[in-house]
Amino acid sequence: MNGGTAIFEQLRATLGVHGVFVRGSLSFNEGEGPLLTDGTPARGVVLLGNIGGSIWPAFSAWRDMPDNGISMNPLDDWSKAIIRPVAAMLEATVYFPSDPPWQPFQRWAMQAERLQASPLGILIHPEYGLWHGYRGALGFAEDLREAQTIASSPHPCASCVEKPCLAACPVGAVTTAGFDVQGCRSHLRTQKGQAGCMTGGCLSRNACPVGAGYRYPSEQLAFHMAALQL
Repeated sequence: MNGGTAIFEQLRATLGVHGVFVRGSLSFNEGEGPLLTDGTPARGVVLLGNIGGSIWPAFSAWRDMPDNGISMNPLDDWSKAIIRPVAAMLEATVYFPSDPPWQPFQRWAMQAERLQASPLGILIHPEYGLWHGYRGALGFAEDLREAQTIASSPHPCASCVEKPCLAACPVGAVTTAGFDVQGCRSHLRTQKGQAGCMTGGCLSRNACPVGAGYRYPSEQLAFHMAALQL
């Protein structure tokens, strides 16, 4: 068993109970990776994240604990609370999407899992659709090139003729040219927006047929919509 395989097995054992999955890995040429804690560039990075609503039970239980207090970013805090100890155990450098120095998580995910962006700006997975996310990444001095291989898959949006996500947005914020964040947020503040997307989740996201079985539970949808409205 090589070092990369052992790392993946440890990550699955320690983070799987929280609903956090290994979401792919990248290898970098010498000098090209993000900096490790010791100031040297990483040779390998492992992405960690959720598949569907996998993290919701563990996160909800953590958030309801009285000693966790009130936070503006509870999901980020929870992610750090469970990933940092694992990083320390593996002597890895940890990176989070919410923290500087900002790392190119979207680009990493596109390389690691061969994903492409949807009209909503969310990377669409051929199996999970729009129902997945990245909670952190670990950097290693070791090259993980042989540890995991992800096969390329056709971009789901390219073969989607009807593109129901475009028609479903009540204010036309979702287009082939990009996602109008401010237009979306303005709509969410209206009575129609509160009764629609804020109640049942983004109508465009819900309209996508890819990975419908991984759709987030209603409580998680409400949580993310409230964060988008801020």
